[in-house]
Amino acid sequence: MRRIHIVTDSTCDLTKEEVAQHGIHIVPLTIQIDGQTYTDGVDLEPQSFLGLMKNAKNLPKSSQPAPGKFKELYDELGKDGDQIISIHMTGGMSGTVESARQAAQMTDADVTVIDSRFIAIGLAIQLREAIRMRDEGATVEDIVARLEKVRDNTHLYVIVDTLENLIKGGRIGKGTGFIGSLLNIKVIANLEGGVYNPVSKVRSHKQVVNFLFKQFQADTAGKTVKAVGISHADGLVTMGNPLKALIEETGFNDVEIAFTSPIISTHTGPGAIGFIYFAE
Repeated sequence: MRRIHIVTDSTCDLTKEEVAQHGIHIVPLTIQIDGQTYTDGVDLEPQSFLGLMKNAKNLPKSSQPAPGKFKELYDELGKDGDQIISIHMTGGMSGTVESARQAAQMTDADVTVIDSRFIAIGLAIQLREAIRMRDEGATVEDIVARLEKVRDNTHLYVIVDTLENLIKGGRIGKGTGFIGSLLNIKVIANLEGGVYNPVSKVRSHKQVVNFLFKQFQADTAGKTVKAVGISHADGLVTMGNPLKALIEETGFNDVEIAFTSPIISTHTGPGAIGFIYFAE
């Protein structure tokens, strides 16, 4: 019987233990900092990256893997007829999934490429579901159909502590950034449809936490909460921990905390959090 291999990228927030235990294949993105190139998760780790970014002359730039990197892996994994599911960060924020699609056209291997439409723990939730189903003997078609339902029932919010990186990276206009910094506004955005959508503005960390908790309660009412995660770039003290405490008061005690990938924090800047939940 043909095996199913799972491929992803370095923004997934899976632990190193999970990657090793389940045989997950990661194709890393790279980051350029003042002329030097680093490979995400290989010679660049999340915590140390914040220090490098703070001292960098220019905003670090992330780059997706070339299609050839994916093709090389697909060729190897599929050489004996095994199938491959390649699940990646949202195409609305990176060309990574497009590189994977190009490689899938170039290889003779049986590859199914999926745009998760999420990042960080939002991507990890889909990968864990794919792992579970694969290990239970599901087909590629079954896994693809299930992941569509998981995506439809997952919510992800991004809150930055400073708008500086989003402005420098061209994610939002300079006018918006000026207003935000002038009034010390915290912009709350979601990843609806896989793209960055500002949905609210508040003036304090406490108001951010209250907004997110109310949104969580509204979206999960009458449903079973399957997963909750907080991905952060040193944003636990200000927003992450208070939010985690509120979630735990509802009786859900498995809130996952992850220091997010440098690929994500180069866009969000220090102090940011991502709030992710899946319920159905």
